[in-house]
Amino acid sequence: MPFTALGLAEPIRRALAEARYSTPTPIQTAAIPAVLRGRDLIGIAQTGTGKTAAFALPILHRLSTNGRRTTPKHCRVLVLSPTRELSGQIADAFTTYGRYLHLSVRLAIGGVPIGKQIRGLAGGVDVLVATPGRLLDLCKSRAVNLDQVDVLVLDEADRMLDMGFIRDIRRIVAMTPPDRQTLFFSATMPPEITRLAGEMLTDPATVSVSPQATTAERIDQRVVHVGRADKPDMLSRMLKDEPVERALVFTRTKHGADRVVRNLARSGIAAEAIHGNKSQGQREKALAAFRSGRVANLVATDIAARGIDVAGISHVINYDLPNIPETYVHRIGRTARAGSAGVAISLCSADEAPFLRSIEQLIKCRIPSNGAGGNEQAAPLETAAPAKAPRAARGRVKRRSNGRSRNARSQYRGDNIGAVAFLREPNQTATD
Repeated sequence: MPFTALGLAEPIRRALAEARYSTPTPIQTAAIPAVLRGRDLIGIAQTGTGKTAAFALPILHRLSTNGRRTTPKHCRVLVLSPTRELSGQIADAFTTYGRYLHLSVRLAIGGVPIGKQIRGLAGGVDVLVATPGRLLDLCKSRAVNLDQVDVLVLDEADRMLDMGFIRDIRRIVAMTPPDRQTLFFSATMPPEITRLAGEMLTDPATVSVSPQATTAERIDQRVVHVGRADKPDMLSRMLKDEPVERALVFTRTKHGADRVVRNLARSGIAAEAIHGNKSQGQREKALAAFRSGRVANLVATDIAARGIDVAGISHVINYDLPNIPETYVHRIGRTARAGSAGVAISLCSADEAPFLRSIEQLIKCRIPSNGAGGNEQAAPLETAAPAKAPRAARGRVKRRSNGRSRNARSQYRGDNIGAVAFLREPNQTATD
């Protein structure tokens, strides 16, 4: 089905054509008609599935057909996202798709002076994209009033939970009109997110794409068992030996990311770090260098990496394995995009062996060990032997909780519009 069949306004179709977007992704095909009908929506989808366009396009259509003008210090559409980078990309998407609609789009994020944002909201705005903390600051200073919001979007709700924003979100939602349309997107639906959706939405349609436990078939997954003290040297050798175009390296902590960058520098490897302790200017500079190819290696924490959608990431390297298995799927999904192949390598120390077992149980396959890529394939977990820690480390691995809720993959039950997986072709779909 082409975009022309979805009933979007002509100026939006023209902008999509100029951006060379002709075919909607599955989530767009399922979500756009429901949103155009005015339904509340739950979209269960990961970054890279095209979910931003799935809500931006029908919202822009609604704004284009509703002649109501904004009033000073008010917004018609409010989009909440967990990070500055993701917020910026959402605002850019609204600007790109709505370029012929002459609508105003404003960004309200932390890390930059608030004065310019206050001035930008003074005359009212059609679309406001914000992080929760900065939005509450603006509300407290009476720079913006939310009592005329027609559409509320909550993007990446599960990350909002991880970052401790749920209380802030409830405060923000309470300031909006009860008859608003609400669009709720999350990669997973743990119990607290399910409860939040139940509080926010009325008779929602549910769209689910790319089941949460799947990993792209084009990703060559490997795990290297290595002592924790040997990880710096192993990472340096790996980045020198692998055919890296762009590598995204994940650490568990902000200080760990900085240490990795320093260790790589000592090995003559240029890298930049992006995490919550960096200023917005530093984060944008590092991301720009990575996107342009001036720096081939970007070291990031999970939270800071949300919203990073950079083409040509050939390698994702888990310097630290995540203790939440779903996070592994999020991480490695940043490679093998737009029809290309990718490599995901995890450095696993003895104390991380329980995390590896949990990941393999989630993705239902055994990840080849010790860098054995080549012809060895990830074996189905049902036919593979249980994952084991290195021989020297056996007997010392303490079992620990992996931090997951028993119902981490439960889904909010509404109208189930469809659960599908897909492969995207370059220059054919509107993605995040």
